[in-house]
Amino acid sequence: MTLSKKLDAFLNENLKELRDHGLYNEIDPVEGPNGAMITIHGKQLINLSSNNYLGLATDEGLKELAKNAIDKYGVGAGAVRTINGTLDLHIELEKKLAEFKGTEAAISYQSGFNCNMAAISAVMNKKDAILSDELNHASIIDGCRLSGAKVIRVNHQDMDDLRAKAKEATESGLYEKVMYITDGVFSMDGNIANLPAIVEIAKEFDLITYVDDAHGSGVTGKGKGTVKHFGLEKEIDMQMGTLSKAVGVVGGYVAGKQNLIDWLKVRSRPFLFSTAVTPADVAATMGALQNIMDSTELHDKLWENGDYLKAGLKSLGFDIGASETPITPCIIGEEKLSQQFSKRLMEEGVYAKAIVFPTVAKGKGRVRNMPTAAHTKEMLDEALAVYEKVGKELNIIS
Repeated sequence: MTLSKKLDAFLNENLKELRDHGLYNEIDPVEGPNGAMITIHGKQLINLSSNNYLGLATDEGLKELAKNAIDKYGVGAGAVRTINGTLDLHIELEKKLAEFKGTEAAISYQSGFNCNMAAISAVMNKKDAILSDELNHASIIDGCRLSGAKVIRVNHQDMDDLRAKAKEATESGLYEKVMYITDGVFSMDGNIANLPAIVEIAKEFDLITYVDDAHGSGVTGKGKGTVKHFGLEKEIDMQMGTLSKAVGVVGGYVAGKQNLIDWLKVRSRPFLFSTAVTPADVAATMGALQNIMDSTELHDKLWENGDYLKAGLKSLGFDIGASETPITPCIIGEEKLSQQFSKRLMEEGVYAKAIVFPTVAKGKGRVRNMPTAAHTKEMLDEALAVYEKVGKELNIIS
């Protein structure tokens, strides 16, 4: 095979550097459903790496809804939304999403990543500025870059820094609009955005408010998300979320006022130029949302398991940071040690993936633990025993 010599050299050199520094991510194919227990390389493991927070990805009722939708509509939507790819199911889903988030309207996309690429760039442009929390998700960063707006990084959860930079940006006269954008729940640390303080500052300086609640929907606010957690549904301009984590399926959405959604339907490029989400996914998503809206049983079990695992890891001496949600990091620091820790956990029967740069800052390597509503106490106790064994073996804990 003939390849560009420059490309070949670039790839080999950089892949070697990643591997040498413990930054290369090995992908482990899961053989079967992604539940509380998973099978990798024929071995059953306790799964603490999934974002399937409520266990809905394997729910039998949702599987049946997906099968029925395939029988009625087929396996694909057949076109982009603006031609004839909008099925009546998509309209029903968007009404359900607006009800779920407490807004006038909502728009659905193919993924959460697509949402941030779509919505930020449709609303903001090179005449504007975006204030962005320094720990925001990569999709927010890319959406901000795509918009062409001036991006001003704000120290993580630092309200004094936000106020100062909001004042400077709005009083400079350089920008037509200024947005503040933040994760609702920060997925690597598990802490919750200080939305009441953010709303206060936004009102003072007329900031557009944008909350990425990918890890909050289904998890905080009794399942309704971080905005609902603080009772601020009428105070946030744009609520974004994914349908692939707690909801258990795939896709994403933006919720807000009707005029915002009308604008996104005619100006957000992933909506205009990418085929709509499949009927099976839409049907399963609506079922999952109804489940979350009807009962807090899974939500409550998730938090019970999260608190249990967090207390156990902390008592063993692990650095779990300042998480306020079931997301529980074991912060190791050094990247190679983080990778080694994850590998040994897997050998002992626990699947907890190492998270290193660029997902987190260099020197902040960790294993991110995510108990779900589907875990039993017995599974968590077994996992904690493995953590103790491996943590002592590698001198991470004493």
